[in-house]
Amino acid sequence: MTFTERFSDFVCEGDSIACEIDGFEIVARIVRDDCPDAPDERQDGFWPSLYKDAPGFIGPGPNHRQRFAKAQAEAEAVMAAWRKDEWFYCGIVLSVSLDGVTLESHAASLWGVEANYPDSDNAYLTEVTRELLPEALDAGRAVARRLCATLEASGAPA
Repeated sequence: MTFTERFSDFVCEGDSIACEIDGFEIVARIVRDDCPDAPDERQDGFWPSLYKDAPGFIGPGPNHRQRFAKAQAEAEAVMAAWRKDEWFYCGIVLSVSLDGVTLESHAASLWGVEANYPDSDNAYLTEVTRELLPEALDAGRAVARRLCATLEASGAPA
């Protein structure tokens, strides 16, 4: 079992998708990343380079000046879109509930994910969600086991 829904092509903070597995409800939501660093501060090699020892080296070969110009224009467009808040970094946060009771509000997450990145359909957001699902389920099951053990130890009727 996995998420059958997907995040839309344009997402906002708070958007979510959900699925149910073995009675557990798992909700994945978009949370804006609070790190204010710009894309070129987060990613080595963001800006293209003609220098072979630089992180953004575009590689040798024919038409290297044209490839450099194209890569430079793309990087500038990405930065411009980020400055206009057309895309943002987010976290994908999964929570787990059972019978309407939240067992773990932050069962699994991944941060620094691009949301609404230029020319993207946000499919990666759903891929990340699916990859985090086993970790979230494990966290939910662990909490459920602890609660059951606590109830058993207290002598409370089941």
